[in-house]
Amino acid sequence: MAVRGWGGSIAAAIGIAAGAGAAQLGLGYGLGIIAWLPSTNGSNEAAWVASLAWATWIAATSTVIGAICADRLSSAASLVDSRDVLASGLWRVVLAVAASVGALATVALVAVPARDAARADTFTPQTIAAGYAAIGVIVGLLIAVWAVVSRAVAANVIATVSWLWLLAVVAVIDGVASGRGLGTAQLGVWQLTSDADRFWFRNIYLPGAALTLGSALVIGALAAWPAVRRSDSRVGTAVSGGIGPLLVAAAYILAARGSSGSVPSSCPRTCSRRTR
Repeated sequence: MAVRGWGGSIAAAIGIAAGAGAAQLGLGYGLGIIAWLPSTNGSNEAAWVASLAWATWIAATSTVIGAICADRLSSAASLVDSRDVLASGLWRVVLAVAASVGALATVALVAVPARDAARADTFTPQTIAAGYAAIGVIVGLLIAVWAVVSRAVAANVIATVSWLWLLAVVAVIDGVASGRGLGTAQLGVWQLTSDADRFWFRNIYLPGAALTLGSALVIGALAAWPAVRRSDSRVGTAVSGGIGPLLVAAAYILAARGSSGSVPSSCPRTCSRRTR
């Protein structure tokens, strides 16, 4: 059912973004995928970095999801003249900003549990975690403005979110089945083999890298295919395939800056191990 009126559309963007953030964090906390573990000697550094990456990514994707859903529900053509490019563009910016306001709920939902993450490098880990969630909201705002204009971008984000959560749940199930119990899961990475040392090239876990790159290519192609058939903008459709990987890469790059070490791409050795 379409949401009628400016106020209803803005409220929908705020509510959907907040709900998407709460639902994703609830799933992450419930399955132990996100865990703010006490760590004063660096033993849980991988869990800290993984949780920062998840928090940043969830805040960003919640903003995008809120804007996309509100735009689809609002029946924008009935609210503004679709022939007025400026009015349509401003309306979509308003929806993106409203979604970012709703996604700010993730900041509080990250900050409160993060107080348990005692760390030697800071007395207020909750401030750092909340700051990364806030940065995620800003990144999501920038992507959301584009996503409400390009269906290919919107489809890519939704498909990427669904795939990464499926991958995380599978990784958790695999950990439980193998006797490791619940533990943090890396964003977009699953260690497929128990004999991991045979599949490393420098700091890159080859099966994980292949899975990440392969899934990005498949999702990008499937999300862009309907746009190609509709004869949408070729440039926008082609570039849309990089949005999902871009969000993941941004989350990891930002998370690495919040740790005492660095986090190389494609699942480094320290990140591939679960922390109980």
